[in-house]
Amino acid sequence: MKTVPVRDLQKKLKQCIKEAQEGRVVITRRGRPAALLVGVEGKDWETLILETDPTFWKLIQERRKEPTISFKELKARLNRKR
Repeated sequence: MKTVPVRDLQKKLKQCIKEAQEGRVVITRRGRPAALLVGVEGKDWETLILETDPTFWKLIQERRKEPTISFKELKARLNRKR
């Protein structure tokens, strides 16, 4: 993981963006992490928005806590409804 001081960011922005496509770049202020640059080249807008939406991830976490059923059980339930 590369680190870049905020004062150098403007001079090295192109290089930082290029490096962020392969790994994260930490922007530091007074030696402490202040921001994280993550490459998103090749991703579509919908994926990008969902990956960074806290509400979406909260829904995913809540759903993962719920019990699951097998595919066989799902098919049986669907056939009963017909």
